[in-house]
Amino acid sequence: MTANLPFTLRSQVVTQGVQRSPNRAMLRAVGFQDEDFSKPIVGIANSHSTITPCNMGIQRLADRAEAALRSSGCMPQMFGTITISDGISMGTEGMKYSLVSREVIADAIETVVNGQSMDGLLAIGGCDKNMPGAMIAIARVNVPAIFVYGGTIKPGHYNGRDLTVVSAFEAVGQFSAGRISEEELLAVERHACPGAGSCGGMFTANTMSSAFEAMGMSLPYSSTMAAEDEEKADSTAESAKVLAEAIKAGIRPRDIITRQSIENAISVIMAVGGSTNAVLHFLAIAHAAEVPLTLDDFETIRARVPVLCDLKPSGRFVATDLHRAGGIPQVMKMLLNHGLLHGDCLTISGQTIAEVLREVPDEPRPDQEVIRPWNNPMYAQGHLAILKGNLAREGAVAKITGVKNPKMTGPARVFDSEETCLQAILSGKIQAGDVVVVRYEGPKGGPGMREMLSPTSAIIGAGLGDSVGLITDGRFSGGTYGMVVGHVAPEAYVGGTIALVEEGDSITIDAHARLLQLNVSEEELAQRRAKWSAPKPRYERGTLAKYAKLVSSSSLGAVTDLGLFD
Repeated sequence: MTANLPFTLRSQVVTQGVQRSPNRAMLRAVGFQDEDFSKPIVGIANSHSTITPCNMGIQRLADRAEAALRSSGCMPQMFGTITISDGISMGTEGMKYSLVSREVIADAIETVVNGQSMDGLLAIGGCDKNMPGAMIAIARVNVPAIFVYGGTIKPGHYNGRDLTVVSAFEAVGQFSAGRISEEELLAVERHACPGAGSCGGMFTANTMSSAFEAMGMSLPYSSTMAAEDEEKADSTAESAKVLAEAIKAGIRPRDIITRQSIENAISVIMAVGGSTNAVLHFLAIAHAAEVPLTLDDFETIRARVPVLCDLKPSGRFVATDLHRAGGIPQVMKMLLNHGLLHGDCLTISGQTIAEVLREVPDEPRPDQEVIRPWNNPMYAQGHLAILKGNLAREGAVAKITGVKNPKMTGPARVFDSEETCLQAILSGKIQAGDVVVVRYEGPKGGPGMREMLSPTSAIIGAGLGDSVGLITDGRFSGGTYGMVVGHVAPEAYVGGTIALVEEGDSITIDAHARLLQLNVSEEELAQRRAKWSAPKPRYERGTLAKYAKLVSSSSLGAVTDLGLFD
């Protein structure tokens, strides 16, 4: 393969020359033969793990990738990356490590690819932070790379309805409110997660996989395949072959990850009703790729892109239904036809977006209900609204699908942790009209910016989704819906206004006006601020302490390498 390459392989600093004889000796031990030292060395970042259904099926994909790379004239070298299961750690102290794991994954992949002077990278991920962690690393190292999604879980079934893990979270709230029996709660628990794959709705994992396909860093249709289906393994092998050709052609991630391709990804996120976490992750990916992107850019795109897909958490269908209905290419073709995609963006295959979508039908099939026709969208505008006001001077993210009227004013119910908030909801202390405030859960204050799926699901389960607001400097799961506003910045720990809210204060959430307002005078706020002091850090050693020290505001993506030497 090297004879056809227009450039020198960077792995030759390890494989070529008399002085590299010891290096080659080590490589021979892992399977290199004489003829292999002139081949591209391609890393396989393998996030296989049995701690979560999201990642438990990935080893067979990694094996297929390894075989396909060898047959394509490359030398694959497989290495492991970590994962944290958001669903299993949710509602516990362990959830503080979830967003941190994004940085650990990115740092680990960067470390191996650069430390071993690799020529290419195939990254396979399942659970939520695998995707952005891998893509941050891909943007940093900028060697030819492709992302392979581990695949989505198939829906569970109970009593004639499809289930996801969010069904179990909501069942807790339903049971606590006396709306279902203990027997039904257990039945939902037993049927919600039937096998391998990432959570089935348009939650964070499926949102990010869809966005990466839209961005051109994954193959068409690959983002909505079921983990257990053979087409997922076949697509992985094809991804390896495409990567080998990209290495030969010298196509690098930063040729693909551009301002225009990120706008394409955000447009698709809006069209499919994706997770609020995508805002945080794409700010971080853009930072890694040195592409300018701000919170306001999401609002600009939201205003022009309709929600086309009827998907859980607030809709009816799951990712496998979307796949059967035409997948992300069908959604993209509709956006392209209406001038909402940059068709000239390059993809990892070497084709442009327009070329990839050429044979895709202009309109969705009439025999499905997942993808709505252009003239009958779920919502006329996108669902991820950027709110600002004195409670979020840098910005906050609201997810407004599934809400009858995304506007309310009510009394603040203030909690300094997720646990105390959840206890109040489950004990019936939160009433219609309340605005729940969960603070000191931000990137620094948590630390780790936990997701509030347990409180929000409990609110939904109690039947209060349209009548109770919740704002936090933490995050929300992709499975969250309702009157919720997260990523409030500046966060409480650094003295953001959310730290000054008192029980009973009037708060206005108005998605139409893009406003998050504490209805207290500036004079009163100044007096409160004079009395406020930052709490003692919750951790002073180890991973969480290092993260809290380095992490930026959520409005900048909660990255850990911003302004290190300013």
